Amino acid sequence: MTTTTSVLSVHSMFSIPRSSGILLHPTSLPGRFGIGEIGPEAHQWLDALHRMGQKLWQMLPLGPTGFGASPYQSLSSFAGNPLMISFDALRNDGVLKPQDLAMIPAFPDHKVDFLAADEVRSAFLKLACQRFMAQCDSSPLLQHAFDAFCERQADWLDDYALFIAIKAEQGGRTWNDWPPELSMRHPEAMADAMVRLSEAIEEVKAQQFFFFRQWQKLHARAQELGISLIGDIPIFTAHDSADVWARPDLFELDERGNPIVVAGVPPDYFSATGQRWGNPLYKWSAHEAEGFAWWKARLRKTLEMVDIVRIDHFRGFAAYWEIPAAEPTAVNGRWVGAPGDALFEALKGEMGEHVPVIAEDLGIITPDVTELRLRHGFPGMKVMQFAFGADTISEDYIPENYPDESVAYTGTHDNDTVQGLFNSGVGDDTTRTAEQVEAERRTILGYTHTDGSDLHWDFIKCVWNSRSRMAVAPVQDLMGLGSESRMNTPGKMGDFWSWRFTWDQLTPDIEAQMLAITREAGR
Repeated sequence: MTTTTSVLSVHSMFSIPRSSGILLHPTSLPGRFGIGEIGPEAHQWLDALHRMGQKLWQMLPLGPTGFGASPYQSLSSFAGNPLMISFDALRNDGVLKPQDLAMIPAFPDHKVDFLAADEVRSAFLKLACQRFMAQCDSSPLLQHAFDAFCERQADWLDDYALFIAIKAEQGGRTWNDWPPELSMRHPEAMADAMVRLSEAIEEVKAQQFFFFRQWQKLHARAQELGISLIGDIPIFTAHDSADVWARPDLFELDERGNPIVVAGVPPDYFSATGQRWGNPLYKWSAHEAEGFAWWKARLRKTLEMVDIVRIDHFRGFAAYWEIPAAEPTAVNGRWVGAPGDALFEALKGEMGEHVPVIAEDLGIITPDVTELRLRHGFPGMKVMQFAFGADTISEDYIPENYPDESVAYTGTHDNDTVQGLFNSGVGDDTTRTAEQVEAERRTILGYTHTDGSDLHWDFIKCVWNSRSRMAVAPVQDLMGLGSESRMNTPGKMGDFWSWRFTWDQLTPDIEAQMLAITREAGR
């Protein structure tokens, strides 16, 4: 296959016009209830994007999070995160009352305290669900809407609701630590649990009804404003999830449900010992045997919610790093081939030739990964921050070298902010030496022809003026924020995913400058 054919293939896949947007996870939105929500504040964010001339809103995975609050370790690949449910919207629906909201304690403005937010919000969500059920009893129309939702989503919702109800009953323990009859889904135990936990199951389903009703309104508003939503699918699922519990046959597990091998990446720029993510790996032969039905359902569900899907760790569809579950780091692993071609052909057979997918192709990318991406017409990612390391392929990340059919970024949720990168030192979450840090700074200043005082704007201008069809910057880079505002540090344990902003940080001057840069770049 020639390069020309490959590029034409990508072009045929991605019909979106030249455009730009901002990376912001909904949990980072302002609001007084402890965490960003998908109600009025999210609609206000859409209005801000519109004022800035942006056509894209990219976010992280939207599923319910477990321990550590990582969106990439979700309790379900299909459910929405109930922590994002808007309390203001529930008040408008009459299932929360003004006096209820007045009782909610104050939370930090610039940070999510996940444990405190979950504890407080769960109590009020429980109250809202109880009132909703009472409303359904007196309103056949509302009951019909709820029943129709549950029926449409039954393929995943029934298992998810039962999983969450049992997990709560079991004190939050991971599913393979439950009594064997529950962890192994013995039919009699399942039937008994559905009766015993019927009220809790209905509450879980009501929460999902709330989430998806609110999300539908948000998505509709985005479409009215001409803004496309970019969602995110982690390639792997969390072990402690409804997905793995419901379909253990699709994963590499032993007879007790424990992972035999786990996912990660080998040592790289970010970490000398690699990253041991701990997700169970797919039993690809089982997926192939049923025509990749689980993957079809997963992608179909995501594309009901968003317009474009970024698939995280795309290289794992060519080959993935397999780590024995007993290994404490990712050093001792091996590359194992994956049936990417068969999977993507099956997905295109289900959804049409032009599946709107962005391939996250960062890190150790071998020719077979690039060939797989090009064969199936998926644009890859270009991150300007990667242009200035000691990496021999850094030329690929200089904006003037980006191909049309790519998505350009100043940085991602896994990067430091632009200002944070420039001001970082030895040992600040990289393997760089003092000489490499200083060389990187000199290279950045030389390339941008600036003194570094407005480096975040310099990066945005470079990325926006590239040939890439789409350009994206994290909202932290619009505001010129430092390392204290980064969203995540790959391979590290810590207080991540919790950053939030307040509306006063998104000043009229920032909005005006963003609009001017966007217009000048023809986006």
